[in-house]
Amino acid sequence: MTTTNTKIILASASCIRRQILKGAGIDFTVSPSNIDEDKVKREYISLGRGASDIVLKLASDKALAIGADLDDLIIGADQVLELKDEIFDKPRTMTELKTRLLLLRGQEHRLVGAVCLVQNGVVLWHYASICKLTMRNFSDRFLQNYLKQQGKSVLSCVGGYKFEAYGAQLFEKCEGDYTSVLGLSLLPLLKQLRLRGAILS
Repeated sequence: MTTTNTKIILASASCIRRQILKGAGIDFTVSPSNIDEDKVKREYISLGRGASDIVLKLASDKALAIGADLDDLIIGADQVLELKDEIFDKPRTMTELKTRLLLLRGQEHRLVGAVCLVQNGVVLWHYASICKLTMRNFSDRFLQNYLKQQGKSVLSCVGGYKFEAYGAQLFEKCEGDYTSVLGLSLLPLLKQLRLRGAILS
């Protein structure tokens, strides 16, 4: 519960990010931004910038794009998948999803995420996380069943899986904070909200 009149806004349409904040007892509203993420990614990749730079830029751009009152605290967040220095976004079709999972099968990939806080049009704080995940060498039969059961619901996930649900069965190893894997580094964010008097300390 907030302790001041400061309003907390999540600048993301992500269902799992909303669930993480709700589960932690945070009072907030949702106001997704409509920035051109692909444009930012193309620009940064052409400049040779890495995944951490990209997600930090996107997280801050999303939060800064929200037309909010000056005292509002805006949470921006982003996440990309990196495999052997190649950066991937959400799969757009079921065919692309299948190709992606076959590419990741038996391989280690990284989920690179960022979260930031913006107030008065200024980025007050930002945090980047890197989680390493190894997919097991699952069978073609398992993949077929997975795609059938999950359907288009996982197209909204950068890796084509919901790690908090059936997607966990795709993996044999995970290194990193659980909430960071899901797309929002909760504990560092909570610390910042407490420091700024937005939630009880």
